[in-house]
Amino acid sequence: MAEKASVTLPGKVEKVIEPQRLGEPEKVQISIEDADALYREIRVENSLTDEDGNEVRLKEGADVDVKVEAEDEATSEKKR
Repeated sequence: MAEKASVTLPGKVEKVIEPQRLGEPEKVQISIEDADALYREIRVENSLTDEDGNEVRLKEGADVDVKVEAEDEATSEKKR
């Protein structure tokens, strides 16, 4: 299986966001250091799986890596 094109960017968990309604998931707001100012923050569900298969959550202030991957057919050669 071919490796996907990817980039990994450093980020930090800015805050943990409690659910607004019963049954909604907790979320985290992550600031991506190398992103443009208007697009620096993303919010995702605060649910990860550790190496033992246990469900874990991120803490406020945690350093994280944000990885973007794409299949070969979704990319083109960069012009110089």
